[in-house]
Amino acid sequence: MWVEKYRPTKLADLVNQKDIVGSLSVLLKNPQEMPHFLFSGSAGVGKTTAAICISHEILGEHWHDFTLELNASDERGINMVRERVKKFSRFAGLDTEIPFKIIILDEADEMTSDAQTALRRIIEDTSKYCRFILIANNISNIIDPIQSRCAVFKFTRIAEKDVVTHLKNIAKKEKVKVDEKGLSAIYDYSEGDLRHAINVMQAAASLGSITEENVKKSAGLTKTNDVDVVLKLALGGKLADARNKMIELIKVYGMSESDFLKYINQSVFKQKNDHLEEILQIIAKYDYRILSGANPEIQLTSLLAELGKFGK
Repeated sequence: MWVEKYRPTKLADLVNQKDIVGSLSVLLKNPQEMPHFLFSGSAGVGKTTAAICISHEILGEHWHDFTLELNASDERGINMVRERVKKFSRFAGLDTEIPFKIIILDEADEMTSDAQTALRRIIEDTSKYCRFILIANNISNIIDPIQSRCAVFKFTRIAEKDVVTHLKNIAKKEKVKVDEKGLSAIYDYSEGDLRHAINVMQAAASLGSITEENVKKSAGLTKTNDVDVVLKLALGGKLADARNKMIELIKVYGMSESDFLKYINQSVFKQKNDHLEEILQIIAKYDYRILSGANPEIQLTSLLAELGKFGK
């Protein structure tokens, strides 16, 4: 995978995030005084990569043996903290070249409050020979006692020019032809998520060159304009036609329910409906229902039915 093949191993190679890289570089000059870190920000902006780079730079060739990577969203409970983290942090046998062990806890904001409370105690007890790097998309879900024990860095969304430049470098190394419209389409679809952008480009490259058409094909965007048609049919009170078109997009052309909602949300702004506020609230309601586990087809059909009342 290109996303792993071209993942930076040095902080200096991190895309964008210059202020954070500068601050981290200063802190790493004296590893013994390095604090625990809490990285926050949206997906695909370099949080996990930065954590791995820190491990590489401090632990050198031993980084793999003395680094524990966990995804807290997979193991959210207190048992994960007490067993896996505690066992690793207390395991004896530090090499003389190794100042401390590093525990990278990804998606820490998905941990339960009890697990975070247990983790707070472990952070205190093991601080002499262990450093924690917590990674979270939503920092507000991290309890204050943990935030106060960490140096907090908030990663920003990566600008289009930086994403495009990085994609061009990868394309050059992979000897793939690219054009500006294709790269722009990738950025628009990935919305600043560099990891997603690289994956989309690799998928598009399998179709030949990185053109706007190939990007839309690989990302399943060729039918996005049809969502506009679904919205018009629904607002016009033609529920059966709108439903048939919606099911065709999802079951025949493979558009996900979440993407359908995203595109119909965009279509509402394009069509400038007088009931914009009410329609957006309805879309948000059904987005939440689907995320909560309700049947997508039933919910989207109900969404179209509700939209019909605004066209009358």
